[in-house]
Amino acid sequence: MHIFITGASGYVGGVVAENLVRAGHRVSALARSDAAEERVAALGAVPVRGALGDVRVLREAAASADTVIHTAVDYTDPGMREVEEAALDAFLDAGRPLIYTSTGLVYPDGRGKPVTEDAPTEPDASSPQPWKALGERQALEAGTATVIRAGLVHGRGGSGLLEGMFASARQNGVTAYIEDGANEWSSVHVDDLAALYAAAVAGARGRTVVNAASRTTTAMRAIAEAVAEKAGAKAVSLTREQGRELLGPFADVLTRSTPLDPSRAESLFGWRATGPSLLEDIRSGSYG
Repeated sequence: MHIFITGASGYVGGVVAENLVRAGHRVSALARSDAAEERVAALGAVPVRGALGDVRVLREAAASADTVIHTAVDYTDPGMREVEEAALDAFLDAGRPLIYTSTGLVYPDGRGKPVTEDAPTEPDASSPQPWKALGERQALEAGTATVIRAGLVHGRGGSGLLEGMFASARQNGVTAYIEDGANEWSSVHVDDLAALYAAAVAGARGRTVVNAASRTTTAMRAIAEAVAEKAGAKAVSLTREQGRELLGPFADVLTRSTPLDPSRAESLFGWRATGPSLLEDIRSGSYG
């Protein structure tokens, strides 16, 4: 198949593209710079020069492909929803199956109770990812989309959260968790996640949402302690107020506990996470 992917010069998208090329698919990938072109070409993909805001480029690239995978993301860009809305319109206008990358953070805080894909998601101000919830809704309305809601992605030395924790540990000698840190997070190894994308390409159904996570959850305190141990630092507890002073609204994200039930991905696509667990990966895997 010919697959057009966004975000292949980044963390998740790069591993997805690599796995698709290895599986024999012809992959073309959006690249907004010379460096991005070099990165996607090294993966075996054909660069398509343009940015996520180049709607004409996106529409033409999508129309020439059999399937579109959208992994490009910039969580720090306040205008990302507007950019993504136009990009999704371009993809959906082409009428091709679309695989949309989302996150378990679209769910409300489950306070430790596992959630299935039928749990409500509300793109309001209390959500850590309101525009991802809106993007899901837009994609699913067209009837040709599969949405993948991933847990904390790890492996190959990546993940914004883990990279930030390691940076703090190495620069400041400490890494922090909030209060008792007992809240549990779901996670998924990036190679397992890429395998789910490949399975979704082969078995695209449309209007389908699946959680992507291993069946092992991990307490935030255990994550902080593993990072600290690996980096030769100390894990410390912060009060919620201290966390907000240091981390802003992200402190409240770190106290969430919404384990993801991956049963639907397992049954629909014959997929199961088999890679190293999050703590194994931190202690003896890809984080140096």
